[in-house]
Amino acid sequence: MPTLLIDSLLLRCTPAAHETGTALAQAALALLRQDFAVLHLDLRLVRVAQQPQGVAYLYFQLGSPQPLSAEQTAQAERRLQGAGMAGLAACELSRLQLVMHCIGPSNGEATPVHYAVEMDPEAGWQDDLFAWYDQEHLPGLAAVAGTAQAFRYLNLDHGPLSLACYDLVNAEVMGCPAWLAVRGTDWSARVRPHFTNTRRTMFDAQPLVKAIS
Repeated sequence: MPTLLIDSLLLRCTPAAHETGTALAQAALALLRQDFAVLHLDLRLVRVAQQPQGVAYLYFQLGSPQPLSAEQTAQAERRLQGAGMAGLAACELSRLQLVMHCIGPSNGEATPVHYAVEMDPEAGWQDDLFAWYDQEHLPGLAAVAGTAQAFRYLNLDHGPLSLACYDLVNAEVMGCPAWLAVRGTDWSARVRPHFTNTRRTMFDAQPLVKAIS
Protein backbone atom coordinates (compact mmCIF):
# COMPACT_ATOMS: atom_id res chain seq x y z
CA MET A 1 0.00 0.00 0.00
CA PRO A 2 1.44 3.43 -0.87
CA THR A 3 2.43 5.91 1.84
CA LEU A 4 -0.35 8.50 2.03
CA LEU A 5 -0.19 12.25 2.57
CA ILE A 6 -1.49 13.04 6.04
CA ASP A 7 -2.85 16.33 7.36
CA SER A 8 -3.43 15.53 11.01
CA LEU A 9 -3.25 12.91 13.75
CA LEU A 10 -5.94 11.92 16.24
CA LEU A 11 -5.00 10.43 19.59
CA ARG A 12 -7.84 8.79 21.50
CA CYS A 13 -7.10 8.18 25.18
CA THR A 14 -8.80 7.97 28.56
CA PRO A 15 -7.14 10.09 31.25
CA ALA A 16 -6.88 8.54 34.69
CA ALA A 17 -8.41 10.32 37.67
CA HIS A 18 -5.14 12.15 38.40
CA GLU A 19 -4.55 13.14 34.77
CA THR A 20 -6.06 15.71 32.40
CA GLY A 21 -6.42 15.65 28.66
CA THR A 22 -4.19 18.71 28.43
CA ALA A 23 -1.40 17.05 30.44
CA LEU A 24 -1.59 13.94 28.27
CA ALA A 25 -1.59 16.11 25.16
CA GLN A 26 1.59 17.91 26.22
CA ALA A 27 3.34 14.62 26.99
CA ALA A 28 2.12 13.03 23.75
CA LEU A 29 3.22 16.01 21.68
CA ALA A 30 6.77 15.78 23.04
CA LEU A 31 6.93 12.04 22.34
CA LEU A 32 5.45 12.35 18.86
CA ARG A 33 7.92 15.06 17.95
CA GLN A 34 10.74 12.73 19.00
CA ASP A 35 9.31 9.84 17.01
CA PHE A 36 8.78 11.88 13.87
CA ALA A 37 11.88 14.10 14.15
CA VAL A 38 13.62 12.24 11.34
CA LEU A 39 10.65 13.08 9.09
CA HIS A 40 10.93 16.80 9.91
CA LEU A 41 7.22 17.03 10.65
CA ASP A 42 5.93 20.39 11.88
CA LEU A 43 3.57 18.87 14.43
CA ARG A 44 1.31 21.12 16.54
CA LEU A 45 -1.42 20.42 19.07
CA VAL A 46 -4.59 22.16 17.92
CA ARG A 47 -7.39 20.77 20.09
CA VAL A 48 -7.94 18.93 23.36
CA ALA A 49 -11.51 17.62 23.63
CA GLN A 50 -12.48 15.58 26.69
CA GLN A 51 -15.59 14.12 28.22
CA PRO A 52 -15.86 14.59 31.99
CA GLN A 53 -14.21 11.52 33.52
CA GLY A 54 -14.16 9.98 30.05
CA VAL A 55 -12.43 9.70 26.73
CA ALA A 56 -10.28 12.49 25.31
CA TYR A 57 -9.66 13.26 21.64
CA LEU A 58 -6.34 15.03 21.06
CA TYR A 59 -5.87 16.54 17.60
CA PHE A 60 -2.43 17.25 16.17
CA GLN A 61 -1.94 19.10 12.90
CA LEU A 62 0.95 18.91 10.47
CA GLY A 63 2.20 22.17 9.00
CA SER A 64 1.58 20.73 5.53
CA PRO A 65 0.45 17.30 4.28
CA GLN A 66 3.26 14.79 4.62
CA PRO A 67 3.76 11.09 3.80
CA LEU A 68 3.21 8.90 6.83
CA SER A 69 2.74 5.16 6.75
CA ALA A 70 0.54 2.93 8.88
CA GLU A 71 3.63 1.25 10.34
CA GLN A 72 5.25 4.56 11.32
CA THR A 73 2.03 5.54 13.05
CA ALA A 74 1.75 2.16 14.80
CA GLN A 75 5.32 2.47 16.09
CA ALA A 76 4.56 5.91 17.51
CA GLU A 77 1.39 4.53 19.09
CA ARG A 78 3.34 1.77 20.83
CA ARG A 79 5.80 4.32 22.20
CA LEU A 80 2.93 6.38 23.60
CA GLN A 81 1.38 3.27 25.18
CA GLY A 82 4.67 2.47 26.89
CA ALA A 83 5.33 6.00 28.15
CA GLY A 84 4.24 5.17 31.70
CA MET A 85 1.15 7.39 31.79
CA ALA A 86 -2.04 5.56 32.71
CA GLY A 87 -4.15 7.52 30.26
CA LEU A 88 -1.94 6.56 27.33
CA ALA A 89 -1.65 2.84 28.12
CA ALA A 90 -4.49 1.91 25.75
CA CYS A 91 -4.39 4.94 23.47
CA GLU A 92 -5.12 4.83 19.73
CA LEU A 93 -3.20 6.98 17.25
CA SER A 94 -4.75 7.48 13.82
CA ARG A 95 -3.75 9.30 10.66
CA LEU A 96 -6.34 11.77 9.44
CA GLN A 97 -6.87 13.09 5.91
CA LEU A 98 -8.76 16.37 5.77
CA VAL A 99 -11.73 16.22 3.39
CA MET A 100 -13.41 19.55 4.17
CA HIS A 101 -12.96 22.53 6.48
CA CYS A 102 -15.72 25.12 6.80
CA ILE A 103 -15.51 28.41 8.71
CA GLY A 104 -18.69 29.27 10.57
CA PRO A 105 -20.29 32.58 11.57
CA SER A 106 -18.96 32.31 15.14
CA ASN A 107 -15.32 31.89 14.10
CA GLY A 108 -13.08 33.69 16.56
CA GLU A 109 -15.42 33.23 19.53
CA ALA A 110 -14.70 30.92 22.43
CA THR A 111 -15.81 27.36 21.63
CA PRO A 112 -16.03 25.28 24.82
CA VAL A 113 -17.99 22.52 23.06
CA HIS A 114 -16.60 20.06 20.52
CA TYR A 115 -19.02 17.63 18.89
CA ALA A 116 -17.81 14.64 16.87
CA VAL A 117 -19.75 12.22 14.66
CA GLU A 118 -17.95 9.11 13.41
CA MET A 119 -19.31 6.42 11.13
CA ASP A 120 -18.54 3.77 8.56
CA PRO A 121 -20.75 3.85 5.47
CA GLU A 122 -22.84 0.77 4.86
CA ALA A 123 -21.50 -1.27 1.94
CA GLY A 124 -22.46 0.40 -1.32
CA TRP A 125 -23.39 3.72 0.30
CA GLN A 126 -20.02 5.47 0.65
CA ASP A 127 -20.35 7.68 -2.44
CA ASP A 128 -23.87 8.82 -1.52
CA LEU A 129 -23.01 9.44 2.14
CA PHE A 130 -19.86 11.36 1.36
CA ALA A 131 -21.64 13.46 -1.29
CA TRP A 132 -24.35 14.32 1.25
CA TYR A 133 -21.79 15.24 3.89
CA ASP A 134 -19.70 17.43 1.61
CA GLN A 135 -22.41 19.05 -0.50
CA GLU A 136 -25.17 19.60 2.08
CA HIS A 137 -24.65 18.48 5.64
CA LEU A 138 -21.26 19.78 6.79
CA PRO A 139 -21.55 23.16 5.00
CA GLY A 140 -25.11 23.51 6.28
CA LEU A 141 -24.21 22.90 9.93
CA ALA A 142 -21.12 25.07 9.61
CA ALA A 143 -23.34 28.00 8.54
CA VAL A 144 -25.49 27.85 11.70
CA ALA A 145 -24.98 30.69 14.16
CA GLY A 146 -22.94 29.35 17.05
CA THR A 147 -20.70 27.17 14.88
CA ALA A 148 -17.12 28.41 14.66
CA GLN A 149 -15.59 25.67 12.49
CA ALA A 150 -16.53 22.31 11.03
CA PHE A 151 -14.19 19.62 9.73
CA ARG A 152 -14.52 16.26 8.05
CA TYR A 153 -11.66 13.78 8.01
CA LEU A 154 -11.01 10.24 6.89
CA ASN A 155 -9.60 8.16 9.75
CA LEU A 156 -7.14 5.83 8.05
CA ASP A 157 -6.24 3.64 11.01
CA HIS A 158 -8.55 2.94 13.94
CA GLY A 159 -11.75 4.23 12.35
CA PRO A 160 -14.64 4.66 11.97
CA LEU A 161 -13.71 5.96 8.54
CA SER A 162 -15.59 9.27 8.53
CA LEU A 163 -15.02 11.79 11.33
CA ALA A 164 -17.05 15.01 11.21
CA CYS A 165 -16.52 17.46 14.05
CA TYR A 166 -17.80 20.88 15.04
CA ASP A 167 -16.50 23.61 17.35
CA LEU A 168 -19.52 25.25 19.02
CA VAL A 169 -20.06 28.22 21.31
CA ASN A 170 -22.43 26.12 23.44
CA ALA A 171 -24.37 22.86 23.35
CA GLU A 172 -27.67 24.65 22.74
CA VAL A 173 -26.59 25.31 19.14
CA MET A 174 -27.45 21.68 18.34
CA GLY A 175 -31.08 22.22 19.33
CA CYS A 176 -31.70 25.48 17.52
CA PRO A 177 -34.13 25.59 14.56
CA ALA A 178 -31.41 26.23 11.96
CA TRP A 179 -29.35 23.22 13.09
CA LEU A 180 -32.40 20.96 13.22
CA ALA A 181 -33.47 22.11 9.74
CA VAL A 182 -30.14 20.99 8.28
CA ARG A 183 -30.47 17.63 10.03
CA GLY A 184 -34.05 17.19 8.86
CA THR A 185 -33.70 17.37 5.08
CA ASP A 186 -35.00 14.69 2.72
CA TRP A 187 -31.43 13.82 1.73
CA SER A 188 -30.52 13.36 5.40
CA ALA A 189 -33.47 11.05 5.96
CA ARG A 190 -32.46 8.95 2.97
CA VAL A 191 -28.80 8.41 3.81
CA ARG A 192 -28.56 8.52 7.61
CA PRO A 193 -29.98 4.98 8.08
CA HIS A 194 -26.88 3.75 6.24
CA PHE A 195 -24.44 4.88 8.94
CA THR A 196 -22.76 1.93 10.66
CA ASN A 197 -20.45 1.80 13.71
CA THR A 198 -21.76 5.24 14.60
CA ARG A 199 -20.27 7.29 17.44
CA ARG A 200 -21.72 10.67 18.45
CA THR A 201 -19.71 12.31 21.22
CA MET A 202 -20.03 15.67 22.97
CA PHE A 203 -16.79 16.96 24.47
CA ASP A 204 -15.63 19.83 26.60
CA ALA A 205 -12.94 21.62 24.60
CA GLN A 206 -9.97 22.78 26.64
CA PRO A 207 -9.31 26.51 26.12
CA LEU A 208 -5.53 26.31 26.50
CA VAL A 209 -4.80 24.33 23.35
CA LYS A 210 -3.94 27.39 21.26
CA ALA A 211 -1.21 28.25 23.73
CA ILE A 212 0.44 24.86 23.39
CA SER A 213 2.82 24.60 20.43
